[in-house]
Amino acid sequence: MRINKKKFIYLISPNKIYPQFYFNLKEVLKTGKISIFQLRLKKYSITQKIIIGKKIHKICKKNGVKFLVNDDPMLSKKLNADGCHLGQKDMSITEARKILGNKIIGITCHNSIELAKDAIKRKASYIAFGAFFSTKTKKVKFRATTKILNKAKKLTKIPIVAIGGVNIHNYKKLLLNNANLLAISGYVWNNKKYKPLETIEKLK
Repeated sequence: MRINKKKFIYLISPNKIYPQFYFNLKEVLKTGKISIFQLRLKKYSITQKIIIGKKIHKICKKNGVKFLVNDDPMLSKKLNADGCHLGQKDMSITEARKILGNKIIGITCHNSIELAKDAIKRKASYIAFGAFFSTKTKKVKFRATTKILNKAKKLTKIPIVAIGGVNIHNYKKLLLNNANLLAISGYVWNNKKYKPLETIEKLK
C-alpha cells in the first residue's frame, strides 16, 4: 500500500450521519488530501450501514479515495469496500484475510511495539498508533508518543497511521516523526469554528 505524501489524511466518518454530510464529504474529498475514508458507525443497524456505505463508496471512488469499513470484514465484503480496519478485540488479521483476500487490512496497535510487530508478521497493510492527544471522539485508554512512530519506522515499510486528537496545531509534529497518515474525525466533523472543507484546507 503506497501513500502519496500530499494525501496524508485518513478521514473517519462522524458518529452520526447528518443531512449535509454527503455534500460536505464530496467537498472534502475533492481537495485531494485524503487517502482513505473509514466508515465507523457504532449505533446504526447493518441495513442502515449498507445504505450509507454504498453512497459513501460512490463518492470515494469518484475522488480516488480508498474506502474502508471499521471492525467488520463481512460488511466490508458486502459493500465491496477496499478493505477494513480492525481493533485488537475484533477478528484476527488472518481470519479477515480469509474473507477479504488481498484487500487493505489495517490494525490498531495502541502504544505497543509488540502489537505492531505481531501485525507486521501477520501481513497487515498498515499499523495505527494512538491516541497521541486528547480527543472527544472516543474514550482514550492508551496514550502514544512520537517515539513509537520512530521505532515503528525502523521495523517496517508499511504505512504508519497516527490517531487521536489530531488538529491544526499538532499535525506537523506527527508528520515530521514518521507518521504517513493522520486519522482525523471529530476535528473535521464537529469543529465549532470551521466547516469541514475549511478545516481540511488548513491542514497543508
